[in-house]
Amino acid sequence: MIRLLKPIFFEAASKNVFRTMVARYSVATGSKEHIDSLVKGKKVVVFMKGTPEAPRCGFSNAVVQILNFHGVENYSAHDVLADENLRKGIKDYTNWPTIPQVFIGGEFVGGCDIMLEMHKNGELIEELKKVDIKSALLDQEKGNKKEG
Repeated sequence: MIRLLKPIFFEAASKNVFRTMVARYSVATGSKEHIDSLVKGKKVVVFMKGTPEAPRCGFSNAVVQILNFHGVENYSAHDVLADENLRKGIKDYTNWPTIPQVFIGGEFVGGCDIMLEMHKNGELIEELKKVDIKSALLDQEKGNKKEG
């Protein structure tokens, strides 16, 4: 069997078939295709400095706290400090110069300042609803109305 396959592999290699296949199916870290794969089909994605358990900047920490406040637990977080290509790539992808960067439902929302504003004006609750996430604030409001 090996004798039969060997000539096929050598011929394919000489025609760069394997290189083409590898290039087609491997995606460079930080490329548009890579970031698409990290963002598309996910409810909430955060590109941040550090991790949700150990943010490494105040702005990333603020975004994590806002999400925690709304009871958003299962979100995808990517540490841009661990990969310079991802750090540069996400900035190019969104044309947004700062980290953290938040996506909801595959759409870029913004950074810390925008998340804070959306939290203050209630818009974040509505955006979370669009991806079937019920903000914990809604449960708190119901509890306050029952007490009053």
